Amino acid sequence: LEWAERVAGAVKRWGAGKVIAESNQGGDMVKQTLRYGGVACPVELAHAGAAKVVRAQPAAALYQKGRVAHCGEFALLEEELLAMGSGEGKCDRADALVWALEDLLVRPRVKPGVMRL
Repeated sequence: LEWAERVAGAVKRWGAGKVIAESNQGGDMVKQTLRYGGVACPVELAHAGAAKVVRAQPAAALYQKGRVAHCGEFALLEEELLAMGSGEGKCDRADALVWALEDLLVRPRVKPGVMRL
């Protein structure tokens, strides 16, 4: 429950419109726990069908094209991004970034009332 409450706090602090959670390791349980933790926005379950490094390739291409920039310093995230290909250590922050970029830039969806030009 502690992690779900931390997610709820981040949703509130940043005004998130949705939470994306991996469904591979108990997706329904993750969704329910997020609800119990106070997450009020929609929770979208995403299935990780490929390894983290493979999933990160489109995100890496966005960085190379200059379509992604960080506002501020994120030392722990940057360490994980650099280590992602080596297989060393955890890459939770990097993986979360990849899911966010996938949703926002790789396969964005047109919202109701928004027209894509």
